[in-house]
Amino acid sequence: MPSLADIERILRLSPVMPVVVIEEPAIAPDLARALLRGGLRTIEVTLRTARALGAIEAIAHDVPDIAVGAGTVLSVEDLRAAANAGATFAISPGATPALLEAGVHAPIPYLPAIASASEIMQGLTHGYHCFKLFPAAPAGGTALLKAFAGPFPQARFCPTGGITQETVGSYLALSNVLCAGGSWLSPAEALAARDWRRIETLAAQAAASRT
Repeated sequence: MPSLADIERILRLSPVMPVVVIEEPAIAPDLARALLRGGLRTIEVTLRTARALGAIEAIAHDVPDIAVGAGTVLSVEDLRAAANAGATFAISPGATPALLEAGVHAPIPYLPAIASASEIMQGLTHGYHCFKLFPAAPAGGTALLKAFAGPFPQARFCPTGGITQETVGSYLALSNVLCAGGSWLSPAEALAARDWRRIETLAAQAAASRT
């Protein structure tokens, strides 16, 4: 069983974690390979499509060099399904008492999300010290993360939501940010065209974001 510290190791693998929506599992390994060639070693496949678990399974089987996680985990059942599909970690857009409890004992590392000081405190009481800040930009962005650093020096974050290649550097410059999540790395039109070269280029730009 993973420890709560294992999620920090995963979040430190790359400065930017691609957040992707995949309709066709067959293209998932090619997408993962393009991101890997660009220098990114993690990918979050959101459970927003009917075949997302199939995409996770395909990446886990065909591209073992990238850490594939399940995003949009809304229930304990989602967490179990993600682990069974071969995900190496799981991420929620929020947190519930049931998920916070289940995440401590899950077979894969779990990252709950927060948007307030009270939610951080709830996570800390369960033993978590890494959190997703979501939605990062609407919730307060870098100013909010700087404010969290004072009362919660032990907390580390992966801000996601409303971040772009142009703004990601300001997040990564903060000492309490391990990485940032971004959906700009796999544009829908690039996926539709199987434009892996474009996605590789976007990944390379993101990989160079932390100076």
